[in-house]
Amino acid sequence: MVRMIRESFAVVEPHAEEVAKFFYGMLFSLSPATREMFPANMEVQRSRLLRALVHVVQMVDRPDDLIPFLRQLGRDHRKFGVVSAHYEAVGTALLSAVKKFAGASWTPKVEMAWAEAYTIMARAMQEAAEADNGPAYWHATVLEHQRVSWDLAVVRLQPDHPVSYRAGQYVSVETPQRKRLWRYYSPANAPREDGIIEFHVRSVDGGWVSRSVVGHTQAGDTWRIGPPMGRLSVDRTAGTDILMVAGGTGVAPMHAIIDEMAQFGENPRVHLFYGGRTREDLYDLDNLQRIATTNPWLTVVPVLESDPGARGVEQGTLADVVTRYGAWEERDVLVCGSPAMIRSTVSRMLVAGTPLDKIKYDPFTLD
Repeated sequence: MVRMIRESFAVVEPHAEEVAKFFYGMLFSLSPATREMFPANMEVQRSRLLRALVHVVQMVDRPDDLIPFLRQLGRDHRKFGVVSAHYEAVGTALLSAVKKFAGASWTPKVEMAWAEAYTIMARAMQEAAEADNGPAYWHATVLEHQRVSWDLAVVRLQPDHPVSYRAGQYVSVETPQRKRLWRYYSPANAPREDGIIEFHVRSVDGGWVSRSVVGHTQAGDTWRIGPPMGRLSVDRTAGTDILMVAGGTGVAPMHAIIDEMAQFGENPRVHLFYGGRTREDLYDLDNLQRIATTNPWLTVVPVLESDPGARGVEQGTLADVVTRYGAWEERDVLVCGSPAMIRSTVSRMLVAGTPLDKIKYDPFTLD
């Protein structure tokens, strides 16, 4: 089943944009009510669908990773009001889209493999959604909007009830300026007693939500926050040292984990490579270095791609610098940043000899 799914998807993937358009056209035809769950502009949603498919195909032979991801996705989809009939329509639309672009590679056995895989996926998502007694989403009020630079803002919010996330996880958010345009952001702080959550948001090209958050969010705005997702975390009791690789605002979940670890006297060693193009991209460096001065288990290494005159930093891409230090075989590895940064860093680490089962990253981290 795994081989047939991967081989047929390899044929389909070059036609990603057409696959996504066909999928959503079929879905809205089969279940018109689902159209109200999505924004008018579907461009970002289509790219997100393909990222999800790629992620699932990559993990299809790793059920210990795939099933927890699907269960989180099922809980997250409660915010849309998804019901069983929607899963049926999604399955039909997905198989139809893959079949249309798989060409001669689509055989009855391949169709059976995709149908079986989707049934397993849908069951895991539905069971998780039905078992979750928590809210489908939380309302949160913006307390502060701090413009750090022309393209970066720090936003602090007060949820109406504490959001039960773990340091390192991410959540979906909806802002009043961009209704139905849900985006994923990682809290940059560990859970606090007062419940306040801090997000670091950088405006990206074509980012409807991120540009709105940076430029137009105001104190008093009400956001909606979906259930927490993601598998970035540190088990302090495991006795395994940690390697963190963060690009840009991908440092937010790392900061949250470090924030939590700093509450304890003893911790595994943490080596954080924090990268960007120029020094201005390393907006959180001073805060992290301040934490490191009083926590000897933490080492912070700044990395710059396009600032050869800078001192006290490593030069090159994160993939270059991290692998220059070795394969890190004995460490648990956490990676967060843009999809391109994650792909290049993980690929280079695998070539350098880092075991795949040591590396963790999340698929939905960009507007």
